[in-house]
Amino acid sequence: MTATHSSAILDRLKSLYPKSIDLTLNRPLRLLKQLGNPDQQLPPVIHFAGTNGKGSTLAMVRAGLEAEGKIVHAYISPHLTKFHERIRLSGQLIAESELVKVLQESEEINGQQPISLFEITTCAAMLAFSRIPADFLLLEVGLGGRLDATNVITHPHLTSISPISPDHQEFLGNDVAAIAREKAGILKSGVPCVVSRQPRAAMQVIRDVARDVGAPLLVRGEEWDVDIHEGVLSHRFNGEAIDLPLPALVGPHQIGNAGAALALLRHIGVRSTSLSSALTDADWPARMQRLKSGPLVAAAADSELWLDGGHNKAAGQAAAQALQEMKGNKNGIVCGMLNSKGIGGYLSAMRSVAERLYGIAIPGEAASLSAPYVAETAQGLGFKAETAETAEQAVSRCATEMPGSRILICGSLYLAGNILRENG
Repeated sequence: MTATHSSAILDRLKSLYPKSIDLTLNRPLRLLKQLGNPDQQLPPVIHFAGTNGKGSTLAMVRAGLEAEGKIVHAYISPHLTKFHERIRLSGQLIAESELVKVLQESEEINGQQPISLFEITTCAAMLAFSRIPADFLLLEVGLGGRLDATNVITHPHLTSISPISPDHQEFLGNDVAAIAREKAGILKSGVPCVVSRQPRAAMQVIRDVARDVGAPLLVRGEEWDVDIHEGVLSHRFNGEAIDLPLPALVGPHQIGNAGAALALLRHIGVRSTSLSSALTDADWPARMQRLKSGPLVAAAADSELWLDGGHNKAAGQAAAQALQEMKGNKNGIVCGMLNSKGIGGYLSAMRSVAERLYGIAIPGEAASLSAPYVAETAQGLGFKAETAETAEQAVSRCATEMPGSRILICGSLYLAGNILRENG
């Protein structure tokens, strides 16, 4: 092995399997065994699944545990600006030298045996996590749950299922019940699962799977609940209510995510002061994030600039609710999406809060919808829509057409990552 940069190794690893997504546990289990089973040498795991909100929930749990003085590892996907974001060791992004080391070890032991990029990098992450002691490992599912590479964990400490909605139907099933069955695949015998508010069909599936495997459920509206009263967040857990500050993460949907995070933390026994920190200190980029500096902010002139990476109908509804709560300014949208996402459902959710839209292609993404396609779809839904060559051009034109507006760049985490890189 002569590679000295993780990017070169990652490029090589992409060639080991023809598909980027092909759900199975067989390949990662095989490699983990060859690596000495690092998956069996991990700190207590909290495993997060769901369609929307699992990352925000994880971020708040991490903030609360760290405020409690706990050493926390974390694994998330996808990354926004660099791969290192996926692996956090003792609260810090993995160092380049350590990332290179575990990637090289995994590549050398795997050889040319078929394995997807996500699978082999998940194995490499577990190798890193197994070598540094910690109090907890927060593990975010990549896709689905039942056959996701993270589900090699057989005895987690806790699990969590965030709200489920249609997404990735080509892999998970055509209806919410089928998708819920895949997500519920993380449930384990005797391991409590914190369950957020779900569609009726999804909740029934989760209850059925929990009964079959013997997993106790902590369900919103039953064992726990959350609400806002007079500017404070009220959280009830097992009959005991406490008041806490509102979450720093923006949007009404974050109240439910905060409630789930608090239920997990209270189950662990985290103190009230640390629970407050879970809400106020959590950081989760590209989820209704206000951009405050950089060339795009300059292009926005006197308009506010926001960024959100949501890409399905439920995410569109959440972003729309967030914009609606802000009030005051008119809203403009700069949108780019991948061709695997449901753009019609996403934009229909946004139509109630914005009139003007600029369609752009996602730079460097072959699977991006074209700017004209985005604009034409938006026009069909009643938007005043046109195309732009770049995000900066779109922001500048929107700011000119709608002075003092609020501009949301949205539609894709890939677009969000590009924006964060380019905007410094």
